[in-house]
Amino acid sequence: MENMPGYSATKDDHLKRLRRIEGQVRGIARMVDEDKYCIDILTQVSAVNRALQSVALGLLDEHMGHCLVDAARAGGEEQESKLKEASDAIARLVRS
Repeated sequence: MENMPGYSATKDDHLKRLRRIEGQVRGIARMVDEDKYCIDILTQVSAVNRALQSVALGLLDEHMGHCLVDAARAGGEEQESKLKEASDAIARLVRS
C-alpha cells in the first residue's frame, strides 16, 4: 500500500480549480466554434495556461513538502530516486 499523496489535504481545492479550468477550455472551444476574434481566444488560452501552471506549482510544492521530505528521512536509494523524479518534473515544467 502506498503512502497518501502530498496533496491529499488540498485535493478538493485542486479538483475545484481543475473543473474551473475545464470550463474555461470548453469556453475557448465555443469561441473558436463561434469564430471569435483570434486575440480574444489567445487571451483565454493564456489564462488557462497560467491556471494550469498554478495547479502544477501547487502540486510540486506539496510533493516537495511531503514526499521529498519523507524520502530524505529514509535516505539511500529512495532519496536519490525521489530527488531525480522531482528534478525531472521541475525540468518539464520549466520547458513547458
